Amino acid sequence: MSVYDDKPWLALYQQGKPHGITPEFANVVDMFAATVATRPNADAVRYFDGRITARELDELSDAFAAGLADTGFVRGDRVAIYAQNVPQFVIAQLGTWKAGGIAVSVNPMNRARELDLILRDSGASVLVCLEGLYRDVAADVVPGTDVRTVITTSELEHQTRCDKRVFSGVERIDCAGTVDMATLIDRFRGTATPKVQLDPDDVALLTYTSGTTGPPKGAMTTHRNVVFNAQTYRDWIGVGPDDVLLGAAPLFHITGLIAHIALSLLTGAPLVLMYRFDPEVTIETIRDERVTFAAGSITVFIALMNAPNAERSALASLTKVYSGGAPIPPSTVRAFQDMFGHYIYNVYGLTETTSPSHAVPVGADAPVDPTSGALSVGVPVFDTVVRVVGDDGRDLPPGEVGELVTSGPQVVPGYWNKPEETAKALPGGALHTGDVGYMDSDGWFYLVDRKKDQINAGGYKVWPREVEDVLYEHDAVREAAVVGVPDDYRGETVKAFVSLRPGRSADPDELIAFCKERMAAYKYPRQIEVRDELPKTVTGKLLRRELRG
Repeated sequence: MSVYDDKPWLALYQQGKPHGITPEFANVVDMFAATVATRPNADAVRYFDGRITARELDELSDAFAAGLADTGFVRGDRVAIYAQNVPQFVIAQLGTWKAGGIAVSVNPMNRARELDLILRDSGASVLVCLEGLYRDVAADVVPGTDVRTVITTSELEHQTRCDKRVFSGVERIDCAGTVDMATLIDRFRGTATPKVQLDPDDVALLTYTSGTTGPPKGAMTTHRNVVFNAQTYRDWIGVGPDDVLLGAAPLFHITGLIAHIALSLLTGAPLVLMYRFDPEVTIETIRDERVTFAAGSITVFIALMNAPNAERSALASLTKVYSGGAPIPPSTVRAFQDMFGHYIYNVYGLTETTSPSHAVPVGADAPVDPTSGALSVGVPVFDTVVRVVGDDGRDLPPGEVGELVTSGPQVVPGYWNKPEETAKALPGGALHTGDVGYMDSDGWFYLVDRKKDQINAGGYKVWPREVEDVLYEHDAVREAAVVGVPDDYRGETVKAFVSLRPGRSADPDELIAFCKERMAAYKYPRQIEVRDELPKTVTGKLLRRELRG
């Protein structure tokens, strides 16, 4: 049976016909206004024991917008948000849009050099950041940038529980020369400001690429992009106001921005935030809040399986589980389903596709490629056309491996102030993803790897992903990353880095032998290094470039 058989719009995709969804709103502000009108007293954000209703979120973000206007902020100005998963992130982002501005998402793990790069590149005039981040990082960076107003806030706001597992070492800090966010909002609460008309093609977000292959670039994510993919999540998965969304992904990341914030603003489903990810706290939160939907990297779900309080009953409500941002080993999907009873649906997208371009349809199990063992990333979502092209730019038939080139309403128009990079990556508006994969005869897509990560071992091509998937089949392996390293004989050879599950052991020779039994002679790793932890981005994407040395 084909995946398209009982999905009429997917059948249209297979036939090359339109299968889109109609954007219901011109911008994200109007999208949220519709939710406030229909569900004013419903929770919009939950933060430990704190609750913010849709009406309160509307009022708080109105006040923030009025405060921005008082500083001289005008349409098109940028606000950089440098914070963890706290309610103030949502308030500032929504308030920035209401003021006609562009929200710039900053990774809270960024240090001075990285923050300086983003502030300079974006030209942000306002910085919103946690007090600790201002003291430790931003205070020394801001003077050399265009930032003229710094608004600080504490992660202890909007809740009283102060769980020591999450807030250990956190204290309120007096940040001289900055504006306290709570004070600003109290001052302007109830102040009426003129509504700024936002068009679908106005930039809503500057979402910076993760920098796994080079310096970060600011993807210009439009209101049209955000609205479209918020609706994609809602309609593809079936998320509604009775759902409860877990904020497991960092809010600065495109998954957090769309699958958490935008989806909540659209549907009225409450967004549950936890400051930063802790496996034990997350399991308790899912249980207590009766969370139904979660999206995050596969490392999140691996961590949940390895948490000491991992019990099947605690995750009983979690019926809609999606993972993307990093390859998903089929063995992990099976293990999670065995432990908790829930299938992890694969979703694939990039910063430049505003999160999903592909997803596994609800009710379908993603097939596994019998040759490579790779789990399918699904099929293209609504109104999205994905071509597989060869090095000569020509389309390849099903089964042949090439670069994925994506077109659709979720594809960003370009990179901020980088016309040459835009022309290179988005010729004619189609995104050349840099990801290599193929489509099978039933329309399922599979990722092979990043083009730049391919290993050339004595003339033989090895994709790290395939080796990693084999390593994940070993019951002691928790995480695996494979890179090419110099070799006197082969030019380049395969090296793997692994971390092990708690309480398990395996030495390099054992793991090499395990791979050798399951792979062609040129593919299995000649070197394996066991580490306590592997380097990764805050979203859980393993950083192979840091392992190459």
